[in-house]
Amino acid sequence: MNDMTRKFPKITEEGLDDLRKRIGVKIERTVEPWCYEATRDNIRHYAHGIGDDNPLWCDPAYAKTTKYGDVVALPSFLFATSRIISGYVGGLPGVHAMWSGANWEWHKPILRNTEFRTEAYLKDLIEHETRFAGKAVQQIYHVDFYDAKTGDMLAAADSWCFRTDRDQARENGTKYTEAKAKGRRVYTQDELDSYNKYYAQETIRGAETRYWDDVTEGEELPTMVKGPMTATGFIAYAQGWGGLYIRANKLAWQLQQKHPSAGIKNRFGIPDCPERVHWEEEFALEVGAPGAYDYGPERASWLTHQVTNWMGDDGFLAQAKSQVRRHNPEGDIILIHASVIRKFEKDGRYLVEVQQRAEQQDGEMSAIGSAIVELPKR
Repeated sequence: MNDMTRKFPKITEEGLDDLRKRIGVKIERTVEPWCYEATRDNIRHYAHGIGDDNPLWCDPAYAKTTKYGDVVALPSFLFATSRIISGYVGGLPGVHAMWSGANWEWHKPILRNTEFRTEAYLKDLIEHETRFAGKAVQQIYHVDFYDAKTGDMLAAADSWCFRTDRDQARENGTKYTEAKAKGRRVYTQDELDSYNKYYAQETIRGAETRYWDDVTEGEELPTMVKGPMTATGFIAYAQGWGGLYIRANKLAWQLQQKHPSAGIKNRFGIPDCPERVHWEEEFALEVGAPGAYDYGPERASWLTHQVTNWMGDDGFLAQAKSQVRRHNPEGDIILIHASVIRKFEKDGRYLVEVQQRAEQQDGEMSAIGSAIVELPKR
């Protein structure tokens, strides 16, 4: 049997019934997180994994000059402290899971060397009809993040994956029909230069305080570029974030013994992780994707990266929401546009709401997001 005729497990009513029994039940034994602590290196590796070189996260000498007195973790670093928030789903073994969005609320800055404790539960299951794979199930988890030493709540978030039928997506999905027919784009140097200018212009607000008084509704944030997408870039993110199923040698074997569906044979007949859709073109096509593609939490982190660049060291990201709308395969370039849509006061805090839209090079929507930022008042 060649790869493109392989048949995968399907969504069944029995599987859904089993999952429904888990709704609201605290998950007692979660998968070990990639990071238990916000060490200097863990923070920097995550930041570099999304292309963020903000010295508040990455440069202790600079960070000593700020109100924090040391490096702090970027808000999206918390993806590395919970596999559940990052898309490690239970139930429906062998059914594909695509991370598709999150709603975050942060309560405190994440200081260097903070140790984490998390609590999680399955929040809801919602059935959908999709262009990508027909019937799909949205599987929503809730996770609370605590300082393990003090017990203080640091953040809370909902995130969700869509569980999809891999065979249905490959054989009958219509979402990427036109994209597959067009084939991959090959860029000229002039085209690349037209996007690279955004990297050259990228500004980190840093120590220059952005005051609430000076922000106006309708104000645009600087456009942020990400890409061109490469498997190298996806792996760079996995280095900082940890991935879900990436294991080597004995540890890979142990995972596959415990979860056989996590070892899908590759072209050499060797069991390998389903996560290889992010770097192996053939397997990505097999599950209906347009090619090897980026990680969902990675894209959510790009959205918050734009906001933290803009708000400066004295701003605080209080909330962020993201929805992933399509795959970003190798070769795609993403432009993130944003503007301030509201200025308001609440409980003595001075807040602004930012709306975001990420588009790929042909103008197709890649993701949408929003954020609420607390800023100092003069």
